[in-house]
Amino acid sequence: MANLKEIRNRITSVSSTMQITSAMKMVSAAKLKKAQDAITAMRPYSEKLTELIQSLSASLEGDVASKYTTQREVKKVLVVAITSNRGLCGALNSNVLKQARLLAEQYGHDNVGIFAIGKKANDGLHKTNFVVANRSDIYDDLTFENAAHIADSLTHLFIDGEYDKIELVYNQFKNAATQVVVTEQFLPLAPIQGSTTTSDYIFEPSKVEIVMELIPKSLRTQLYKAIRDSFAAEHGARMTAMHKATDNATELRDQLKLTYNKARQAAITGEILEIVGGAEALNS
Repeated sequence: MANLKEIRNRITSVSSTMQITSAMKMVSAAKLKKAQDAITAMRPYSEKLTELIQSLSASLEGDVASKYTTQREVKKVLVVAITSNRGLCGALNSNVLKQARLLAEQYGHDNVGIFAIGKKANDGLHKTNFVVANRSDIYDDLTFENAAHIADSLTHLFIDGEYDKIELVYNQFKNAATQVVVTEQFLPLAPIQGSTTTSDYIFEPSKVEIVMELIPKSLRTQLYKAIRDSFAAEHGARMTAMHKATDNATELRDQLKLTYNKARQAAITGEILEIVGGAEALNS
């Protein structure tokens, strides 16, 4: 009977876990819809703005946008690792951490700084001693204005010469089951060589003024899109992970129930045999 009690306790435990994972799946599914709509609506605007800035920067002469486009000798690199604040989302965060470590090895650990966006990035990389900043608080109020403050800080680090290159590492949202880790250059801007935009656009007031006004906005939008992508990927990965966990818990519960029924049937059969044997002994 002790064995039956143990199996009953395990069934209760697995059923409780299944209820939790099922609830987390539904919560993530609800959040995913909103996050997916946000990034889907934003992505075309961000990509077109970046394309326009790259094209304009390539066509400008002189050093008008040089502080954003100057290709310096890469001595110091800042890697912006974008993860989530919470776990239970499969390999989503570990993939970003792995890519950040690969970049650190590529450029040399002494030449790399990590700007962590998300608690998991800070927790996973702080032991390496090259985390220079942590902005996990961005997810408390994920707005364009808050992301813009971070983008401006990154831009100043590049313009002031503290870092010669800044790269973003984050999960790009494809669908609920697919998230792709991407490494995206933030600064310096990489102009499109040989681009001809003068025939496609009419510039007013002037090309120079437009570029100098739009470059900071483009950088803010690029970072905000990356964080939004990571946010949507987080909920998609968590929904998928909790769906699999719920399925596994259901399968385990069914197996335990089958084991319990077999053990209970064996115990009842044993008790019947004991009763029959006792009755035959009394009759003899």
